[in-house]
Amino acid sequence: MAEFKRNHKRLGDRILYALELASEQEDLDVAETLNNALELSLTRNAGGRDFLERRDYPLDVEVALSKLRTLKKAT
Repeated sequence: MAEFKRNHKRLGDRILYALELASEQEDLDVAETLNNALELSLTRNAGGRDFLERRDYPLDVEVALSKLRTLKKAT
């Protein structure tokens, strides 16, 4: 799990931490909600209605999303 830094001010970092925790606790409903919130926080102010994200997610986000996919398959 990514190390949580209390002095981090970015919303996405805090949501990522919560997503990792929800996945560890196998709480699929909360993890999916946090995944949606993470997507919103990472893409807000990124462009207009037809904006298409072309960047890759950071490694820690990819790992968290992989854990979420594994949790979905297990339930």
